[in-house]
Amino acid sequence: MSIQQGSEDAKTKIMKASKKLFAQNGYEGTTVREICEEAGVALALVSYHFGGKENVFYALFEAVSPDFLNRDYELQDPEADLRDFIQEFIKFRHAEPDLINLLQQEIIMQSPRLEKLQTYIYTLWLQLRTILEAGRERGCFYYGSLKHTLHFVIGALIFMKKVPALDALFESADTDGNEESLEDIIASTILFILNGIRI
Repeated sequence: MSIQQGSEDAKTKIMKASKKLFAQNGYEGTTVREICEEAGVALALVSYHFGGKENVFYALFEAVSPDFLNRDYELQDPEADLRDFIQEFIKFRHAEPDLINLLQQEIIMQSPRLEKLQTYIYTLWLQLRTILEAGRERGCFYYGSLKHTLHFVIGALIFMKKVPALDALFESADTDGNEESLEDIIASTILFILNGIRI
């Protein structure tokens, strides 16, 4: 293994460990020492590769660029566009659960890092807003406040996750005990959101 390969390997290990620990313990609850112990690398390598913990945090979001992030929607059929947007976001959420959990924490805490995080996700929310506005103009969607509707849809997408404390609520529900498939989750979320904004 070359020195450069070893260096890149350490950087990847740091990012993987930090994603896991930030998602579990939050940004503030995770130390550089813990990241390095989890990654199995020397403490100095965080400074060497990233310049500090905050830059590791941002690097996690910089490293992920899903294809749908910069997609152009034609808006001829806003309902189809919204269905597609929801599906792609949920697939991304499924592929990157730690990153989404981290984003949840930052939003809830209204952290000082949130402003910079917006630069990574603003395009996504702008797409959603454009689809919602086009749907209202075409009579596909009905809603009063665009602001509240955006919050409603973003919340349904970002904050949908299992909460073990609520498991008792579902003990007597009509379930067969099987985990929902990704397709089921996508279908349920689309139904929920569309029911909230359709005439």
